[in-house]
Amino acid sequence: MSDDVEVLRLTAFSSDPEGGNPAGVVLDARSLSDERMQEIAAEVGYAETAFVTAPPSPEQPGRMGIRYFSPTAEVPFCGHATVATAVAIADGLGGQRIPAPVDGAFLFETAVGEVRITTRRGVAGAGTVASVTSVEPIVTEPQPDVLDRLLALLGLTEGDLDPTHPPRLSFAGNTHPVVVVADRGRFDAFTFDPHTARALMDEQGWAGTITVAHARGRADSPAEYEARNIFPVGTMNEDPATGSAAAALGAYLRALGLVQPPERVLIRQGRHVGRPGLLTVDVPAAGGIIVSGTATRIS
Repeated sequence: MSDDVEVLRLTAFSSDPEGGNPAGVVLDARSLSDERMQEIAAEVGYAETAFVTAPPSPEQPGRMGIRYFSPTAEVPFCGHATVATAVAIADGLGGQRIPAPVDGAFLFETAVGEVRITTRRGVAGAGTVASVTSVEPIVTEPQPDVLDRLLALLGLTEGDLDPTHPPRLSFAGNTHPVVVVADRGRFDAFTFDPHTARALMDEQGWAGTITVAHARGRADSPAEYEARNIFPVGTMNEDPATGSAAAALGAYLRALGLVQPPERVLIRQGRHVGRPGLLTVDVPAAGGIIVSGTATRIS
């Protein structure tokens, strides 16, 4: 990798460098071509690397353009890399520093539209927390034949699904099919062929992940789910912590009346790939879904 391009490495949705979802962050990508950004993302090897292509101006200190690349292609939006970028700016990381807005509010211009972010210091000395508000969600029903193929890919049947949580396609920046499994054992044990998964995702234009979730039960608020997110790219098959999928799950729960907004939902992810993390999802009565989490620098 060229010495003139500084790549920060952070893991999002965990205070432990060994947890959460790693992301690369390039705070000054103004001079980089599409080909060079793709090359850097491949060399970094994380699920996504974020590139700030238009830094803020004195007139608009919190507004900036940002793009995201996986090791193999550009993706429209990436939640965990957005959190990592916001924390990197708020904490003044790296040699190429971007001044953080005084009020901690950012506006990222992405391929899917404007995404609003706020940052704040965590309680009791905890690290910076970034909250990302998604674009307006859209939740639709999958075509029956596509759902059949998806369940076959996962080795599941309709009888394995939670009857109170029917499958849907949920968009909150990326499109994620959402499948909720009733039994925790089946949720833990399902397997899939990554090549078949990649082929179906590319065919259907699912730029995000396939979200498979399990309701952990609730005696009171907040509701809690565990998620596994299928994302075959490079050497990865499952994503450790997926911000856009968390927003999509929050939108799904709201659309089906499974939460009573405004409500907070906790999503645990990454246990199955050895990188546990926690995503906090706030579901308002209308508008974008808010996903919050920390990010920690990887040495």
